[in-house]
Amino acid sequence: MTASPVPLPWWADAVGYEVYLRSFADSDGDGIGDLRGLRERLDYLAWLGVDIVWVTPFFASPMHDHGYDVADYTGVEPLFGSAEDVDALVARAHELGLRVIVDLVPNHSSSEHPWFRQARASRDNPCRDYYIWRDGAPDGGPPNNWVSVFGGPAWTFDDATGQWWLHLFLPEQPDLNWANEAVRAEFDEILRFWLRRGVDGFRIDVAHALVKHPDLPDIPEAARPADPHDIGDAVSRSDWERYDHPYDVDQEGVTEIYRRWREVVEPFGGLLLGEVYLHDPARLARYLNPQDGLHLSFWFKPLHIRWSPEAIREVLRSAVAEVPEHLAWVQGSHDRSRAATRFGGGDLGRGRSLALATLFMGLPGVPFLYMGEELGLDDVAVPPERSQDPIAVRHRAPERARDNCRTPMPWEPVPGHGFTAAGVEPWLPFGDRRPQDTVSVQRDDPSSWLSRWRRLIAVRKSCDLGAPGIDWVDRDGGIVAYRRGRTVFAANCGDASATFALPAGGWRPLFDSAAPAMDGSAGGDRAVTGRLALDAAQAVILQHEG
Repeated sequence: MTASPVPLPWWADAVGYEVYLRSFADSDGDGIGDLRGLRERLDYLAWLGVDIVWVTPFFASPMHDHGYDVADYTGVEPLFGSAEDVDALVARAHELGLRVIVDLVPNHSSSEHPWFRQARASRDNPCRDYYIWRDGAPDGGPPNNWVSVFGGPAWTFDDATGQWWLHLFLPEQPDLNWANEAVRAEFDEILRFWLRRGVDGFRIDVAHALVKHPDLPDIPEAARPADPHDIGDAVSRSDWERYDHPYDVDQEGVTEIYRRWREVVEPFGGLLLGEVYLHDPARLARYLNPQDGLHLSFWFKPLHIRWSPEAIREVLRSAVAEVPEHLAWVQGSHDRSRAATRFGGGDLGRGRSLALATLFMGLPGVPFLYMGEELGLDDVAVPPERSQDPIAVRHRAPERARDNCRTPMPWEPVPGHGFTAAGVEPWLPFGDRRPQDTVSVQRDDPSSWLSRWRRLIAVRKSCDLGAPGIDWVDRDGGIVAYRRGRTVFAANCGDASATFALPAGGWRPLFDSAAPAMDGSAGGDRAVTGRLALDAAQAVILQHEG
């Protein structure tokens, strides 16, 4: 008897979209995006063609880090709405065929969470061991030399109890102690709570950092060689990148947590998507065991490379070779400068961003868009006096701010840009957004960036991709290209026009990033054979005829 094929998970052929909630749509006129505003804009996401909507944290929070400091993991922050708004959002998304994943923050809580307030009450409190406390060094300083991702020491002294608490991020974000079974049991129930409310899974914040070495040894200064393709990280360069991190992140025991979580989510069909911020694909692969690891992890190296065919070729090939079916492909996020800006700015950067997205669309795994990427949005220069990012504000370092990529979504060329009511000051400025940057203008223009991205997503869903295997058909030079099944994906990642040799046979164009309309693809509607010429930053998708 022939065994029945194993059905693919619902996310296998999906396209994801990150909604930075504060900046997506404001329904109540306070200048901050909210849950009802997102629900009212879900039709747009369905029209765009995405399948998964990742919503950044909406849990109760004092907002020291814009929701990534959670004071109640099952409560909703009134700034964003109510529990009923979450239910309505999920219900409407499901009506439209969209899945909703929420942003879980398990590495740390808010310092205002009841657990931490009890932990500070006394050393004997049952919640004390929910967090990581240590006596100071013999000289009275911190227990070790660990640093915060956001800058400065990773320890804060508690006068009341005479010990230091660990925080890899802000002092108001104390790290949870995942060696404590009580913490693990708490999160089992948090996962079940949201799954029972109908959410479809979780994006797991700093998923590689939950477990720390039990001895908390000092970390060594960085000895790794410089990566010639890496553009660095202005957010953390001052402290974090001065060290190697063999003891504070990426510890062996963290995968056991996700093995446990798989048992929690699988009865619900839930997705576990990790923010595993590792640039070594071999290390990343440890988190993605098909049977009991995370289902997917973001691959962040594309957010750190310079635009060059060598860098793009390496960042794609190295990841596919290690974890071919379990990556979420991204070139933007709420923590990095926008892709269009990083890749040169203006139409040059927009074209390069679309070309890279074209390469993503045929790879095994799930491509994700960051809110506004499909419009070709670039960064907004937020004045220092309007900065909101705690990294920049606390260190008086505006060059480290993440605000420039977090500004509100421009929906319409009207006062308030359709994001908020006319005359309302948004939480971050719009900058010099033009009418042609808005959704409503681009939606009506078949040559717009939005129209091209929408066509690209539709072509991904129509392609015959066959088996997950990848056949790289490019050679040295500006072209990066591969074949998957009957389809070729190719992009010119160089700075000048270039040609490449197609595999044998005739190839019908399905998508051309440089074409103003669906029928204006490379070579027109006729089959292409032999060699194909592409301008710089031009990308195509071709399907074999016959």
